[in-house]
Amino acid sequence: MDKIPKIDRQREHQANERTFLAWLRTSIALISFGIAIARFGIFLRQLNLSITQQEPHVNPLSNSENLGLALVISGIFTIVLAAWRYNQVFWQIEQGDYRPTRLIVWIMTGVVIILGVFCIPLILWRDKIPSHYSVPTQPQSRNLQRSTPNLNVKNGTITTLYKQIFLFFK
Repeated sequence: MDKIPKIDRQREHQANERTFLAWLRTSIALISFGIAIARFGIFLRQLNLSITQQEPHVNPLSNSENLGLALVISGIFTIVLAAWRYNQVFWQIEQGDYRPTRLIVWIMTGVVIILGVFCIPLILWRDKIPSHYSVPTQPQSRNLQRSTPNLNVKNGTITTLYKQIFLFFK
């Protein structure tokens, strides 16, 4: 423990903490992206359902919910690995016997490569809107449609609840 001067040990511990915090930020980003991707996939499916009035086909293996779940799990795995590595380096610094290892770097590289490969089918997959369904050019609220008077002018008469108001401004 006395092999390393106190100031050097302090700097090494601070560097270890900064490294841990970098891994923590990475895990938070993975978890956040996972949640965003999963929820955005659900949003797109609901949007497709509202436009086409048909339940879209979802591939059980390569869909955005599974990719989002994989990102969340990898984020949790990253923080567990980072905490384990932080503790290991802490004791190596205290004992004056720090030995760097590249195993964690290779593990995380492999995880990111695997997740990247799983993203490729989602990027290439295109869900076409059937041509026999018309896509509305301007979204309209149902409440707006109900509150708008239907001004049917037939043979000079107006058949709405707003007849008197219309006649007043005429």
